[in-house]
Amino acid sequence: MTLRITIAGDHNGIPLIDRIVTVLTARGHEVSDLTQRDDGPVDYPPLCAAVGRAVARREADLGIVVGGSGQGEVVACNKVRGVRAGLAYSEFAVDISRGNNDANVIVIGAKITDEQTSLALLDRWLATPFKGGVHAQRVAQIARIEQGEA
Repeated sequence: MTLRITIAGDHNGIPLIDRIVTVLTARGHEVSDLTQRDDGPVDYPPLCAAVGRAVARREADLGIVVGGSGQGEVVACNKVRGVRAGLAYSEFAVDISRGNNDANVIVIGAKITDEQTSLALLDRWLATPFKGGVHAQRVAQIARIEQGEA
């Protein structure tokens, strides 16, 4: 299945982003790369918002954000209504973020995981289906919190 994927990251993630784009494009996915390639540091919050908005508006099926640790990026991504971002630091975390939380954005810390591990975690994330059931009820509860409901 061909996916529309939006990706972005800060200066820490550029080499990994370039590799991910190459891999996903070779697999036939449509990849929109929003990464700023300026000299010097790049602030990640606006990039996280851009990826999140593309996913929330259904302009992309999924989003990928790459930063240094990924911690700030996952916080920023989850500020966008409709985004459920998970930090990919282990197979278990990836399985839970997709299988239980139906994460639509994956965040990778380029300083935390090497390229090979990052690509393996991304592959696992893309291949993991949402379980539904009780997890769908919980995702719906999260959506209600986002909308200001009790």
